[in-house]
Amino acid sequence: MAETTLEATPTGTRTATAPPTGAPAPATSAGTPASATSAGTPAFAGSAGETIPTEVSFRGERSGTAPLTWGQRAIWHAIRRTAPNDHYFNIGRVLPLADRGRPATVAATLDALARLIERHEALRTRLVPAAADGEPAQCLAATGSLPVTIAPATGLPEAAAEAETLLDGLSATRFDYPAEWPLRAALVTVGDRVTHAVLVLCHLAADGHAAEVLVRDLRLLVRRGSAGRPPATTPLDLARDQHAERGRRRGAAALAHWEAGFRAAPPTMFPEPCAEPRSPRFWTGRIVSPALARAVAAVAAAHGVSGSTVLLTASAALVAAGEGHRTAAVMPIVGNRTAEALRDLVSTLSQDGLFVLDLAAAERSTGDGEEKGTGAARFTDLLPAAHRAALRAYRAAVYDPVEWDALGERLHAEYGSEVHPYCCFNDMRLVERPVSEGPRPTARELAEELTEARRRTAFGFPATQDRVACRYCLHITEEGDALAVSLTADTAYLPPEAIRAHLYAMEELIVTSAAGGPPLLAELRALLETAEGDRP
Repeated sequence: MAETTLEATPTGTRTATAPPTGAPAPATSAGTPASATSAGTPAFAGSAGETIPTEVSFRGERSGTAPLTWGQRAIWHAIRRTAPNDHYFNIGRVLPLADRGRPATVAATLDALARLIERHEALRTRLVPAAADGEPAQCLAATGSLPVTIAPATGLPEAAAEAETLLDGLSATRFDYPAEWPLRAALVTVGDRVTHAVLVLCHLAADGHAAEVLVRDLRLLVRRGSAGRPPATTPLDLARDQHAERGRRRGAAALAHWEAGFRAAPPTMFPEPCAEPRSPRFWTGRIVSPALARAVAAVAAAHGVSGSTVLLTASAALVAAGEGHRTAAVMPIVGNRTAEALRDLVSTLSQDGLFVLDLAAAERSTGDGEEKGTGAARFTDLLPAAHRAALRAYRAAVYDPVEWDALGERLHAEYGSEVHPYCCFNDMRLVERPVSEGPRPTARELAEELTEARRRTAFGFPATQDRVACRYCLHITEEGDALAVSLTADTAYLPPEAIRAHLYAMEELIVTSAAGGPPLLAELRALLETAEGDRP
C-alpha cells in the first residue's frame, strides 16, 4: 500500500457555536510575542458555569527564530483569505482519561501537559508578523506558561458532555497568532480525577496528523510518564532546510508540475455562477453511507489502487461532467509525511497537490480498432491513469507558497483570467480500513449487500458559512462502518440541490461500479440529475 502513505491526512477542524470571551496577551514592540499568561487564551465557562482557571509552566531546551515552513506559509495564506472566520481552521481533540489505566490526577495531567509542550517545539512557537515588504516568521520560546481551564463534573456522562462543550467553546474563536500560544487546553474532572483532556490547536502549529501525535503522546505521558524518543526534526530545522538551496530546487521541480498541470486543464473547474448565492453563501452537504464504504473498498481491491484514489477520481469525473470539461483538475490536500523524520513531527506539513485527469484520453484508449473513442469508456477505465496522476500530485505537494502565488500571477497575466481549479479534495482518514480477508463475494452477493446497505444512507445539510476560499471542498471521514462525505460549496456555483446531487451521484457511481456495472463516462452528467431519485 505504498500509495496510501502518500495520501492526504486530516485537518480535523471543528467549528464551534458559542464563542468564548477574553483578551489575548500583548506582543512586544519588536513584534516578538510576549510571554503569555492566563490572559493569552480565551476564557470559557463550561455548561456548569463553574470552571477553575490555572496555568502550567514549561521550560524547553532552546529558543530561536526561522522563516515559516512551506506548510505554515500555505495555511497562513489560507487563514488570511478566510479571516475573520479563520476559527474554521482550529483543530480540536478530546482525550478520554477515565476509560482505562491508572487514574489521572490534576497534578499529574498538568505535569504531562508541561512535558508535552517541552517535547514538541511547535506548541511554544508563535507568529512574528511580517514587515511591510516581507513574510511573517516563527519564534520559538524556551519558557512560558499555558492557561488551562479545569471544569468539574458530577459524573462520567456529564463529564463527556462537558468535554464536548469545552471543545466547541475553545474552538469558536480565532487564535491571536502573534500573542497566544498555539494550544488551548482544558481538563474535566469528576472528584479528584481527570476524566477528559481537551486540546484545541492552531493550524499554524499542527495539522490533523500532528493532532493525533499529540493525543497519543499526552496519553502516554499521563499513563506511563514517558512518550519515548522525541521527533527526529523540528519545525525550525525543517524551515531552514526548505529555504536552503536544496529545498528551493525541490520546490522549483514541484512548481514545474503545477505549471504543466495548469496548462493542461481548464483555468477553473467552475467558470460561471449559475444561481443567486444563498445567505450564508457556503453550504455543507453531508452523506453518511455504509454502502459507499463497502463499495470503495471493493473497487480499490479490484483495480489495485487505494480507496482514496477511487474517491478522488469519482469527484474529479463528476465535477468535469457537471461543468462540461474533458479534463479535470482537483487539488487534494497531501499529508507530506512519507519521510521517516517527519512521521511524528508536530507541525503543519499538509499542502495542496494538483491532480489532473484527462477524461478524453480514457475515451481514446478504450475499445478495439474502429470502436476506440466512440464513448465506450467507463468510470473504472479512469483508475489506472488516475493512480499515476495521484502519485505525481503527491510528489509535487512540497513547495514554497510564495513562489506558487507568483506562478499564478504570471499565468493570470498570460491568460487574462485567474488560473485556479477552486476544487479541493481532503481525505481526512489517517489510514484506510483494510479489506477483510477471506473469499470475495460473488458479484450478485456484493450487489445484494450494497442494496441492503444503501437503505442506511443518510443525508443532511449540517452547516453553513459566510466565507470559504473555494467553490467545491470535499472532505472524507469515517463514521462507524460508513464513509461520511461532506461537500462545502459556493451556492453561486453549486446550489444546495446540486450539492445534494453530487453526493448522491458519488455514491451511485461507486456502488454501481463495485456491483459490476460501472457507468459510461458519457452518462455521468445524467447521473448527476437522477442519482438521488426519490430518496429523502
